[in-house]
Amino acid sequence: MPSLSTNHNQAINLQGPGLAVAVVQLVSKLKVDDNLEQAAIQIASAAELGAKLIMLPESFAVFGDPQMVAYGAAAAAPNRGLRLWLSQQAQLNNVWIIGGTIPCQEGIRDLKKVRSACFVYDNAGQEVARYDKIHMFDVDIEDSHGSYRESDTFEAGNQLVVVDTPVGKVGLTICYDLRFAEIHAQLVDRGAQIIVNGAAFTKTTGQAHWHTLLRARAIETQCYVLAASHGGQHDHRQTYGHSMIVDPWGTVLVELEEGAGLAMAKVDLERVQTIRQAFPLQSQRRL
Repeated sequence: MPSLSTNHNQAINLQGPGLAVAVVQLVSKLKVDDNLEQAAIQIASAAELGAKLIMLPESFAVFGDPQMVAYGAAAAAPNRGLRLWLSQQAQLNNVWIIGGTIPCQEGIRDLKKVRSACFVYDNAGQEVARYDKIHMFDVDIEDSHGSYRESDTFEAGNQLVVVDTPVGKVGLTICYDLRFAEIHAQLVDRGAQIIVNGAAFTKTTGQAHWHTLLRARAIETQCYVLAASHGGQHDHRQTYGHSMIVDPWGTVLVELEEGAGLAMAKVDLERVQTIRQAFPLQSQRRL
C-alpha cells in the first residue's frame, strides 16, 4: 500500500510525478448555509495543499427534497445561486472545481422537478461544462430509509460529458451512474483519462459495493477514478463515506473513512498511457 499521511481527517498521498487533485467528503444537513461553509473550508484546505482540481460530492449544498425545486429555480441562471457560489470559490482559491451536484431547472421539461447537475468551473471562475445525472436511484434497500425514488424529484439527463482540464480529460458521472459500466466505456471513447463520481452512497450499499465498483471502473477504463462522497449521519439518512482516488491499475491511492474531510493524490497521465499500451483493452474490444 502507498504510504499515507492523515491529519484532521485529511488523507494525503503526493508521492511520485503528476498533478495534485482532491476529493472532498461532507456530511451535509438541511441547512444550506452550513453546508456551504463546510464545503468552503475543505476547498480552501485542498487549494492550500496544492490541489489543481477539487471534486465535491453529490448534493453537497442541498441535501433535502423540500428545498430542491426552490434552489433549482435559482440556479437556472449561470450567475445566480449555487452556480455563482461555485464560480466564486473557484476564482477565490485559484482552482478548478467540479461541483458535485446542485439542483438546476435550466433546460428542464417538468418544472415540478429539477436536474441533478454537475457544473465544472475553471480557476478564473468560468463555467466550462455541465453534466446532468442520467441514472435515477429508484431502488428498495434494507435500511432505515427503505425506499429511494429519485425520479419523483429529479428529471434524468441524457448526454455524456468529457471536459478538458489542466490535469487531463475528465469524464463526469454521478453516484448511481457508477453501476453502469457501459457509460464509462463511452466516456473513454470520448477521450477520458480521469473519471469523477460525486456520490451519496447509502451505508448499506456502500459497504456492499462501493470499493468493488470504483476499482472495477478504474481497471476496465484504465482511468484514474476520483470519488467524492458523503460519509456519516444526515438529518434523515446515513451515508457510507470512503471517498477515494483510484489509479488506472485499480490501486487505491488514498481513502477517507467517515466524516467531513479531504483526500489528495497525484494524477500522472503517463501512467495512464503506459497501462493502456501494456494492456490495449480499447483496441481489443470485440462487441
